[in-house]
Amino acid sequence: MNRRIFIQRLGLITGGAFISLKTSAFGSFERSKQINGRVLSGNKGLANVVVSDGYSVVLTDAKGNYTLNTDDLALTIFISTPAGYEFKTDYQTVAKQYEKLGSRTEYTFNLVPLKKSDTRHNFIIWADPQVKNKKDVQQMMDTSVPDVQQLLKTMDPAVPVHGICVGDIVWDNHALFEDYNLAVARMGIPFFQALGNHDMDYRAGGDETSDRTFKEIYGPTYYSFNRGKAHYVVLDNVRYLGTERDYDGYISEQQLAWLKEDLKYVKKDQLVIICLHIPVYNGVKNNTALYALLTEHKNVHIMSGHTHYNANSINDGIFEHNHGTVCGAWWTGPVCSDGTPRGYGVYEVNGNKLSWYYKPTGQDRNNQMRIYVDELTNQKRLIANVWNWDPEWKVEYFLDDKPMGSLEQQEGYDPLTVTLYKGDQLPKGRVFVEPHQMDHLFMAHFSPSVKKVKVVVTDRFGHKYAETVGS
Repeated sequence: MNRRIFIQRLGLITGGAFISLKTSAFGSFERSKQINGRVLSGNKGLANVVVSDGYSVVLTDAKGNYTLNTDDLALTIFISTPAGYEFKTDYQTVAKQYEKLGSRTEYTFNLVPLKKSDTRHNFIIWADPQVKNKKDVQQMMDTSVPDVQQLLKTMDPAVPVHGICVGDIVWDNHALFEDYNLAVARMGIPFFQALGNHDMDYRAGGDETSDRTFKEIYGPTYYSFNRGKAHYVVLDNVRYLGTERDYDGYISEQQLAWLKEDLKYVKKDQLVIICLHIPVYNGVKNNTALYALLTEHKNVHIMSGHTHYNANSINDGIFEHNHGTVCGAWWTGPVCSDGTPRGYGVYEVNGNKLSWYYKPTGQDRNNQMRIYVDELTNQKRLIANVWNWDPEWKVEYFLDDKPMGSLEQQEGYDPLTVTLYKGDQLPKGRVFVEPHQMDHLFMAHFSPSVKKVKVVVTDRFGHKYAETVGS
């Protein structure tokens, strides 16, 4: 999009000139409550496609027709793109499976079949690019974008791949949405977006108006889509409390009601992937309400960001991946606040099975830990930070090639983060960054006579990774 046009549009939205569909500024214009339409592939109607305005959820009939009674507050109509079809996009590769509601009473969606099967497919999760200024943007363009481009070259070209950003696309500077869109275009895969707390409009009323710039650019803040045997849901779980930068983690009752209807059309054995910004397991006040809706679905994964550290949590079989960030510790250094490298999640779907790994930016995918060996009084200490650890991983160590068994899990700080971020003078420019204590740290003490230390970790999929210090 032309930069001047983009800024003009952005100024209209952020300048408070947002006009509701019921306002008299439209003169005699009044939107019809009932709308109709079709979902087509070429000239053929597609049956059983989910269509929604964010309030009601309906299916297309055998000929692809639908009728929907829209809510007065609805701004868009969207489809849950069915498996086997390409994602509709705008800004070259930013996903756009919606239409803005206006004076029309008919909305048709025309889909293109994929040229390859999507039973197997891949996706990446970007958490918190969070660019504040052009310097941050340049780092993103110089490091994160080329890393994804290189990763995509290593993937099987017969396997479709898409991306999802789980919020904090920018850092309150909404003019930089354009730069993020350019980053997405350069990566060259369809990308979906979730709303983060730094993507909201402050000083613009309450929660119901805090997302208007985001909606103008990216459409609805909650929606769903399908690929293969996986059903994806994007939610908005950032509730603006009406004063600048004051928010909490909460999923609105309207979203939960919509999700209940959306999930009625999802088979219980399907893989369900929920994408949102604030981690559900420890940051969403009404997380039990979400969990209750998911109880009948036995294969659920939640993708979140926000924290600027990496953590995995399993609650009643629901696996939440709280991702280390694209920006690390706010673009100040090579690692997040827990020592996890700047990076993103990579996920591989095969039928309804999901596997994954964390991809450090600018590093080999096999880099899955960092180890330290310190000289203490009368002993040495080994610390291993295994950032994508979960309880199914094994963390073992060897001293001078002798197997010593499992390392002891600890809570603590990654030593590199203490060096880079600890204290009110560090890091330069963004001194609020501090090390974060985490539980994916492993430790052992041993004799100072030991010359060689090796750590071998085995993830839940049987992949082994090794790091060695000394010889």
